[in-house]
Amino acid sequence: MAAYKRVLLKLSGEALMGDDSYGINRQTIERMVAEVSEVSASGVELAVVIGGGNIFRGIAPGAAGMDRATADYMGMMATVMNALALQDAFRRAGVEARVQSALNIEQVVEPYIRPKAIRYLEEGKIVIFAAGTGNPFFTTDTAAALRGSEIGAEVVLKATKVDGIYTADPNKDPTATRYETISFNEAISKNLEVMDATAFALCRDQKLPIRVFSINKPGALNRAVAGENEGTLVHM
Repeated sequence: MAAYKRVLLKLSGEALMGDDSYGINRQTIERMVAEVSEVSASGVELAVVIGGGNIFRGIAPGAAGMDRATADYMGMMATVMNALALQDAFRRAGVEARVQSALNIEQVVEPYIRPKAIRYLEEGKIVIFAAGTGNPFFTTDTAAALRGSEIGAEVVLKATKVDGIYTADPNKDPTATRYETISFNEAISKNLEVMDATAFALCRDQKLPIRVFSINKPGALNRAVAGENEGTLVHM
């Protein structure tokens, strides 16, 4: 039985790449959709905030020296592209999903409207939040913390390529150990990179726990939603 009724899944754009250098790997997105669909079918209300790094990475050399605000708006558009791809993958899997964007692109996706997003969740639909917060200088981590707080999520599930938070970089230090749980204050004092500072502070202030886990680990999402010891739980 799921430990949470409503969750916010933060999915990086890089997670969609699989082994590719950029773009969307079809097998990877289909596997993720299958896992998310299984969680949704169990009765958990699930929203997704998706990044755009996989698409933006493909044009990164051309963005060198670009004005930061302009580059950030380009990144927001990349998240919309990823959200549409994810919605289409859900459609092909027979799952209803709605995309809401912080930028107004009404010919393509719905604008973000909080009451409508909550209604969709209550109806059992998956809601994909695109375009970050709609503002430059804020990351999709901050969007995840903000949207999670707005919709009343019980936890932010941050899906990464690493199965939790470690005492050091496990790829560089073989002696690094994984934290099963850690407090917000301890993570700050140890300068552990959980989310960017704005997002992390918002989750702490709203008492919104974060669970960091590997999206590449089979069954990890199910175990995280069930409240099992998967990845690392950051809490008050």
